[in-house]
Amino acid sequence: MSQRLKVKQILSDDKTHYEATVKGWVRSFRNNQFIALNDGSTNNNLQIVIDAENTDAALLKRITTGAAISATGEVIPSMGKGQRVELKAATLEILGDCDPEKYPLQLKNKPSLEYLREIAHLRFRTNTFGAIFRIRHSLAFAVHKFFNDRGFVYLHTPIVTASDAEGAGEMFRVTTLDMKNPPRTEAGEIDYKEDFFGRSTNLTVSGQLEGELGAMAFGEIYTFGPTFRAENSNTARHLAEFWMIEPEMAFYALEDNMDLAEAFIKSLISHILEHNREDLDFLATRLAEEEKQKPQQERSEMGLIEKLEFVLHNEFVRITYTEAIDILKDSKPNKNKKFQYLIEGWGADLQSEHERYLVEKHFKKPVILTDYPKEIKSFYMKLNDDNKTVRAMDILFPGIGEIVGGSQREEDYDKLVRRMQEMHVPVEELSWYLDTRRFGTAPHAGFGLGFERMMLFVTGMTNIRDVIPFPRTPKSAEF
Repeated sequence: MSQRLKVKQILSDDKTHYEATVKGWVRSFRNNQFIALNDGSTNNNLQIVIDAENTDAALLKRITTGAAISATGEVIPSMGKGQRVELKAATLEILGDCDPEKYPLQLKNKPSLEYLREIAHLRFRTNTFGAIFRIRHSLAFAVHKFFNDRGFVYLHTPIVTASDAEGAGEMFRVTTLDMKNPPRTEAGEIDYKEDFFGRSTNLTVSGQLEGELGAMAFGEIYTFGPTFRAENSNTARHLAEFWMIEPEMAFYALEDNMDLAEAFIKSLISHILEHNREDLDFLATRLAEEEKQKPQQERSEMGLIEKLEFVLHNEFVRITYTEAIDILKDSKPNKNKKFQYLIEGWGADLQSEHERYLVEKHFKKPVILTDYPKEIKSFYMKLNDDNKTVRAMDILFPGIGEIVGGSQREEDYDKLVRRMQEMHVPVEELSWYLDTRRFGTAPHAGFGLGFERMMLFVTGMTNIRDVIPFPRTPKSAEF
């Protein structure tokens, strides 16, 4: 029995006239003779040529779109157009039948992305999602490589937590109590002492607070795991379950934090351009076709590959929140009341439309915004000397808006406690977090990168539900 080879290997190899076994799924079957076989290793299919006259008619009938097959034969130069080599099958076996009448994925009908979300368990078999999820794998590998090469420690932070890192309050509760008849205290409230963990617990919104504990021992750590927000938001940019990369670094100031984040993003893009060019080219063509359907003024000025290289080869512009507000206040869309949220003055919370204006229209480059008003940022961010702003930084990208959020953390115990009290964050519950400020505190900083937002940018997709295998959104937890 010859060794099973992947389609990608056969297509990229120069040699011919050798025996190989391939296994995969039928994409099409023409003239009772030509099978297009795909095994997921690449979007390209291997043509398998069979001798119809000497093949059992019952077997031929079972070669249908979606069926899993195994074929063994000689790899030979192809005489036909469209492929360099093909496999001349000596033996063919059906591994799994697929009824063409019932199979919901008929690729010849070019199914819409909306329809494919309804059959997300099968959408991996399309070229678009094949490309997306091979890139997702590669991007995750690039994340680990970047931090590993720099001596960071990968820390697994808890998914079940009793703290709310963001102060967001929109968390999923984790409980084993009987919801129909929960135990109650004398005051009539639910008695979480009776629950599995003996207290109220939730799914995490961030690994940051625990990450800081690791940074205070290892110097530099990163987390990469699922996070959850119970935000009732049905936009193309929000998920209830998504993945976050959160590095935390001791002895880093805000400048160091920005330098690392910029280097990190560029390293990820560089990795994908180098290792996933075939899939990127496919998605770039797909995006160009999609753009043609839009009105001229809504079309992107750059193609997908151009956009990636643009970010890779440009320095990110660094400006303060205060400078950004001045630019936005004087901008045409603000003066002509074209913004949905008009900028009246300092203190406004920037929306996606403002972030994208700065990046796409004003600077035409990625932008890092720093020094936000303390009122619109989290309790753990370090206060500036003006007592009005904090050492925060957000990285803004074309088409996406905010892709990274981070800050220098407040290392001063008294200042941090004061901020927590001002913002009604329970000091007692976070005494373990405050211990890092009691025992050998040091300046430190960190940021969070939403993995799916990065995926949107790299793939050119416009809906975040299309870059995670099984999206979790309000009223939807299929598969």
